[in-house]
Amino acid sequence: MSASTRSGVGGWLLLLCRLLIVYQPVTLAFAASSALGSLSVRGSPLVAAIVVRVAVTALSVAAGLALTNRHPGAVSLAKAALLASAACDIFVYTTSYFPNNLPPGDAPLYVAGSLLYHAGWLLYLLRSRRVRNTY
Repeated sequence: MSASTRSGVGGWLLLLCRLLIVYQPVTLAFAASSALGSLSVRGSPLVAAIVVRVAVTALSVAAGLALTNRHPGAVSLAKAALLASAACDIFVYTTSYFPNNLPPGDAPLYVAGSLLYHAGWLLYLLRSRRVRNTY
């Protein structure tokens, strides 16, 4: 099968699916479990931030499953999940509502890394032949 006619969930698309389905919940679990220790200090804003992160993670898992199962709206859902995840990362790295334990001055580097990661996957979804042929 030539590169221009590839379809199906494989290659980079499969990696994206696994990142959305597995990596997002795992990182949420670690972040939330470490953040709960500061609940008494940060209070309800931390609870709200955790709830938002859970919602973004649920959206990401739904997008990963939709991509895996080749649902027609899966690409749009994945784009929304990536945008929501990027916004959530930026919020966490630039505010004090969610403890992030970053060294002073490193937040811009983490924001840039997150933006590059999410922009790369969005660009992949927009430009990939496999994505176009599969959905």
